[in-house]
Amino acid sequence: MTGTADERGGGYGTGASGEGCPRAHGIPDPPAPEEAGDPYAGYAAAREGPAVRAVPAGAAGRVDHLVTGYAEARAALADPRLSKDTTTFFAGKDSRRRLHPAVSASMLATDPPRHTRLRRLVTGAFTTGAVRELRPYITRVTHGLLDGWPAGRTVDFVAGPAEPLPVIVVCELLGVPEADRPAVRRWSADLFAAGAPDAVDAASHAVADYMADLVAARRLAPGHSLLDRLIAARDAEGRLTEEELVSLAVLLLITGHETATHALGNALLALLRHPVELRRLRAHPEALPAALDELLRFDSAVGTATFRYALRDLTLGGTEIPAGSPVLVALGAANRDPARFPDPDLLDPARDASGHLAFGHGIHRCAGAPLAVAELEIALRAVLERHPGIRLAVPAGRLEWRRTRLVRGLVALPVRV
Repeated sequence: MTGTADERGGGYGTGASGEGCPRAHGIPDPPAPEEAGDPYAGYAAAREGPAVRAVPAGAAGRVDHLVTGYAEARAALADPRLSKDTTTFFAGKDSRRRLHPAVSASMLATDPPRHTRLRRLVTGAFTTGAVRELRPYITRVTHGLLDGWPAGRTVDFVAGPAEPLPVIVVCELLGVPEADRPAVRRWSADLFAAGAPDAVDAASHAVADYMADLVAARRLAPGHSLLDRLIAARDAEGRLTEEELVSLAVLLLITGHETATHALGNALLALLRHPVELRRLRAHPEALPAALDELLRFDSAVGTATFRYALRDLTLGGTEIPAGSPVLVALGAANRDPARFPDPDLLDPARDASGHLAFGHGIHRCAGAPLAVAELEIALRAVLERHPGIRLAVPAGRLEWRRTRLVRGLVALPVRV
């Protein structure tokens, strides 16, 4: 649930053109299909230079900065001198993008004190205690999805449970009717598409309009969902504007499942490609919760953190960064930094990887991390218990990865059960 912001304005789309294009901020185009399966050689090459280095930007006369070292990434993620207020950064700049404001100006694109006020309204839904109460529901949904797997056949783990499980859970949390959930999945996929700016923009309007309609419907027929609590915060307590209410609901709806889906697929693939570690976890399922941090570190679902820029001249990792410069934090590279994680390309479930940056760090760390971890643990445990002989149905090199700039995940994960 870390979420991925559009580099133009804090939304989710990663395919853009004009001033807001991710290329203009130093983010490379999506990797070629033959490279998408393993970006870590590129990360290692990037770390051979300075941990924070200038990279050419598409906008004339501007230089961006890419952070690849772990210590530097952790510092950058918590540095108040690096702003996420993209509305201010892009004010007056021409762009051909037409993202809905509910997406382009979400909580992801704010600084304190506004960010603090908005975040306080949602963190209660994702505390350890709140997630503990959700675990029986997550377990029932998981086993219901696995009941459809035919023994001895090839099935797609992404199609179920990795994709539907987080969608069902976050929609249940927000009170989204079951009939509307397939549309939510379609809009989410479009919002994260690369190279399709028109589709991204259209999806931003579709999901924002839908959520505005749902808010209106819940006002007429209130319930007990997280959305109802946000509506109360708006109507009875005045802690939200109407625009903030819709934007916060959209943010929770989309980020509440997109990265969790990819984390599930990446984690199972890592285990299937490391049969010794897979056998150990089968023999000692009680070790799974402790292994989750390593799985999240090993193959991060979010490769690059959302957009930041320097409010004033500063020094990071020995590199001078002028005021106004965009700063890109490569979470995938930081999580494979050998200075923090020895033998970083080795999957070692016994490693203490609790300091990983898969959920970010600092005040913008993913609020829904406890829920994502619970979904990961429950789904993996259920699959390994019910299908101890699970294996890849195709060579790993033939797997197709999504063509996005920021989110890393599989299109499908065919397995034999």
